[in-house]
Amino acid sequence: MRFASLGSGSEGNGLLISSASMPAAGALPAADAGLATTVLLDCGFGIRETERRLARCGLAPSDLTAIVVTHEHQDHIAGVFKLARRHRIPVWLSFGTYQASPHDSSGVELNFCRDGDRFEIGALTLMPYTVPHDAREPVQYAISDGRHKLGVLTDAGQATAHMLTALAACDALLLECNYDPQMLAASHYPPFLKRRIASDFGHLSNGAAAQILRELDRSRLNKVVGCHLSTKNNLPQLARAALEEVLDTSDTAVVIACQEQGFAWLEAGR
Repeated sequence: MRFASLGSGSEGNGLLISSASMPAAGALPAADAGLATTVLLDCGFGIRETERRLARCGLAPSDLTAIVVTHEHQDHIAGVFKLARRHRIPVWLSFGTYQASPHDSSGVELNFCRDGDRFEIGALTLMPYTVPHDAREPVQYAISDGRHKLGVLTDAGQATAHMLTALAACDALLLECNYDPQMLAASHYPPFLKRRIASDFGHLSNGAAAQILRELDRSRLNKVVGCHLSTKNNLPQLARAALEEVLDTSDTAVVIACQEQGFAWLEAGR
């Protein structure tokens, strides 16, 4: 299982997860390589921009098996239904997210999921779990291909025992490092927005992300990706320092995702 980001931040999010194995150098692709399962988790970009970013990862919309949605905020759902309708891609989302979405989903194959109910898309098993965020029915996901487990946690205001259980024993983890508290306090954001970001239903700070790592079962963890960084209220070096303070970096690699480039393909296993 491998994963890559189309972009990560308040201007748009999209994460690719694929069951495709990468051939060794000089080897021919497997005969069934075209049957790989590839899921796009969220799509906060327009169709042309999504296609451009997919091409950067070596894919076209026709390579997508499904689109899975975390919640209805614009930076996660803006391009979902348009892309799905144009390319006949099925969509999975919670019923609350469907109800709260401001976008037209007509002509799209919709599948509903909810907290704790595992479902399969091709070779991938996805387990949605609820998170505290100011959305209708937000969920994040733990994804497995039967050998490795990838955890995704963004858009949550605080840690819960439920999410720590869902993310236990991941091989790789995407973890929100949205803001540095000092930078947020000194920013030009209006007071109501500062309160929203730092609330229990807002976003995770660098310190909150580090604390989640401290409490998490890290027995299998080999990669951590700091993601959903604010371009105005955080710096990549601050997010990295917070994560590396908790981890043994000789055993666990730390990557920081960015808004424009996201990050290139990574293997979930070692």
